[in-house]
Amino acid sequence: MSKRPLIVLTGPTAVGKTALSIRLAKALDGEIISADSMQVYRGMDIGSAKVTKKEMDGVRHHLIDVLEPEEDFNVAAFQRMAKEALEEIYSRGKLPIVAGGTGFYIQALLYDIDFRDDTGEGPIRKELEKLAVEKGAEYLHSLLQQADPQSADQIHPNNIKRVVRALEYFRQTGEPFSLHNQRERERCSPYHFLYYVICSDRKNLYERIDRRVDAMMADGLVGEVQALKKRGVKRGMTSMQGLGYKEILDYLDGTCSLEEAVYVLKRDTRHFAKRQITWFRREREVRWLKLEDFGGDLDRVLQKILEDCREEGIGSPKL
Repeated sequence: MSKRPLIVLTGPTAVGKTALSIRLAKALDGEIISADSMQVYRGMDIGSAKVTKKEMDGVRHHLIDVLEPEEDFNVAAFQRMAKEALEEIYSRGKLPIVAGGTGFYIQALLYDIDFRDDTGEGPIRKELEKLAVEKGAEYLHSLLQQADPQSADQIHPNNIKRVVRALEYFRQTGEPFSLHNQRERERCSPYHFLYYVICSDRKNLYERIDRRVDAMMADGLVGEVQALKKRGVKRGMTSMQGLGYKEILDYLDGTCSLEEAVYVLKRDTRHFAKRQITWFRREREVRWLKLEDFGGDLDRVLQKILEDCREEGIGSPKL
């Protein structure tokens, strides 16, 4: 059986993925699956830079506004929901376009990574979670640095769930979680895919990030976080781990000024973009599209992708 077509459009935060993905979907009669760990949550629009109905321009989007902020979400849940969305899209004869910046989510979908060995709430996980509460995220991350330096370099200390999972796997199996992930990455994809990373010069990207944060503040990010706090959304919940939310929470809790919160948000977003780029450089069969090579013109970037699609037979009327 021939592999079904799929396009991935990713890149660092604020690079312009949303606008390009919508133009691409309209050109190829496609639908978009969001590969973003925060846009799944209702009521978290500004901080997640969620696409608006107007911006969608009639293009159907999946995995946006599907959970309440109190609900948990992880890569296994994303994979399951995205695969369901894929089947819906294929059944309508449309082309799926996976767009977003969460590299691990994309990898999990593209290579159908097996998460069945995730043991759930076992005693080792409970012990590690207790350690995180008692001694803090940095201490837990230092344990991972000793056991599995490669995973530690790839996982931010604040991402406690992933740190716990990596340590849990090491303690269960005696092998680094990074080795397990490497084996999973070497799987063959069940899809006929084109995988694009949109990138930009560092200076231009950082300016884009600063402008985006300023726009978020002007659009009411503080009010959005206030509303979430008022409804009882807690700092430790998955939804509040996203950039923009924890920084503004610090301001609302009185631990820093608003000016300091904005500074930290811009700084941490730049660091996040750098980690995203590092992740994508490790991925296989990736096509890099640097905006400056196209004069910053998204239409020219779009034409390049459409040329590739014609060569690969993706997005044809036969789909």
